[in-house]
Amino acid sequence: MDIKIDQELKTAVPETVLAVLFYEADVKESSAEFNQAFQQLEENLKKQYTLETIVENPHVLSTRTAYKKLGNKPTEHRNAAEAMLRRIVKGQGLYHINSIVDINNYISVSSGYSIGSYDLDQLKEPVEYIKAPEGTFYEGIGKGGLNLVNMPVLKDENGAFGNASSDSRRAMITEGHHRIMSIIYSFDGAADTVPWTDQFAAMLKQYAGAAEVEVKTF
Repeated sequence: MDIKIDQELKTAVPETVLAVLFYEADVKESSAEFNQAFQQLEENLKKQYTLETIVENPHVLSTRTAYKKLGNKPTEHRNAAEAMLRRIVKGQGLYHINSIVDINNYISVSSGYSIGSYDLDQLKEPVEYIKAPEGTFYEGIGKGGLNLVNMPVLKDENGAFGNASSDSRRAMITEGHHRIMSIIYSFDGAADTVPWTDQFAAMLKQYAGAAEVEVKTF
């Protein structure tokens, strides 16, 4: 699947990049081994950050800056990586959903990049990454209806389905065998995404049984 980045979005935020992993996996509950690794990561992150210093992470900061350039308030549409790091620092922890979503979140809070994972069989090409116009809404996972005007969003033939703050229910990852794409939302170029797509792919093979992982950058 190819993804086209709309020129309006690229002009407003020239360093906009999507680093995408394509793979198949049997999605199920995360293993005890993975959960233990995630628990240790959370403990490390509580020592690394305070609520005030989370925004100093360069990828959290670049996402906040991009939102401002597009006409949004970062505190009203807090990006997913920042929101999860705030939960961890507050001692609230993260919900464990399934093997793919949990790996997605592990890489996100480790890196500061917001990441979304989507069921390819629920999407129809062409897929575009755009600055959402007036009237763009979808049902967010656990958040109800979301007004997405001016947000950077992914859309297909059936409308918007994902962004760096909250994804739609339509393409969310559920248990079972699925064809999946996981997207690292970068607003500061492609170079820093490479070690994270490498680690993401390794963890998909180790903890989610993904035999082959293809990485493409748009």
